[in-house]
Amino acid sequence: MKSRLLLATLALAVSITAFAADFVPLFDGKTLTGWKNPYDWGQIDIVNGEIHLTGEKKFFVVTEKSYGDFIFEGDILLPEGQANSGFMFRAHVEKNKVYGYQAEVDGDAKRKWSGGLYDEGRRMWFISPIKGNKESEDAFRARAGDAFKRNDWNTYRIECRGKHLKIFVNGVLTTDVEDDKDATGVIAIQHHGEKGQTYKFRNLKIQELK
Repeated sequence: MKSRLLLATLALAVSITAFAADFVPLFDGKTLTGWKNPYDWGQIDIVNGEIHLTGEKKFFVVTEKSYGDFIFEGDILLPEGQANSGFMFRAHVEKNKVYGYQAEVDGDAKRKWSGGLYDEGRRMWFISPIKGNKESEDAFRARAGDAFKRNDWNTYRIECRGKHLKIFVNGVLTTDVEDDKDATGVIAIQHHGEKGQTYKFRNLKIQELK
């Protein structure tokens, strides 16, 4: 019995290790290799293994590679005061423009929409939650609760499998929907445009699914 339990434990450990090994870093902690700024503005600095974005107008820094089905994880720290950001995924890039799916990072402590699904530049708050729909907004806040920590680092997880989209904030499932608007696109991180504010990102990684 003990030997079978030991074998099962070892098998589980190997499985977990193999799963973890499937994640690859999107940021090497030292350079912006694999990333680019499609805007004519925006300051990007690398400080102590973090990407720091500073600017006076909204901009996004995007991956050079596109992704379809995947699991993405990343940490973000919002600046104090008025702030808003997001992790774009399956997004589209043009000169001085990025649009598409965004996992919301909400600096408004009263609204509490962190982990919502926003459609940047298109449908906006169309599903999780639906802006202006009290039932949808209340249901979202009930799901998200106090998962987001306003003045601390927050870990986001985004899962895309076909049209099935999930967003987690610090391990809490905040969005679980189906939508087939986009099947592939870039990952992006956002500065919302507050003058002089610095947005910080770290531990960006992805596991591509087959």
